[in-house]
Amino acid sequence: MVIGLLQLELGVGDAMSLKDKRRVIKSLKDRLSHGRNISVAEVAALDEHRRGILGVAMVGNDTRYVEGALSQLVDFVRGVPQVDLIDYQIDML
Repeated sequence: MVIGLLQLELGVGDAMSLKDKRRVIKSLKDRLSHGRNISVAEVAALDEHRRGILGVAMVGNDTRYVEGALSQLVDFVRGVPQVDLIDYQIDML
C-alpha cells in the first residue's frame, strides 16, 4: 500500500474577506476531487484571507502511479486563474 500526500500553498489575491477566500477554495476543492479518488481538505491558514493551504491524500498500490497523479493535480492547480500556486510538496509513505 502506498499513501501519497500533496500539500499546496495557495495565494488568493482577489479575496477581500474570508468569505471570498472560502468560496474560491471550496470551488477548487470540488474541482480537484470531482472524478478522482482523492481526499482534499484545507489544513492551514484558515483565518488568512489571501492564503490557503490544501492537503490532498491518495492511496494506491503503485508508487509511480500515485506520484504521477499528484503531479497532475499540481499542473491542474497551476492552470486555475483564481489562485496562485506558491509552493507544493509531495510525500510518499
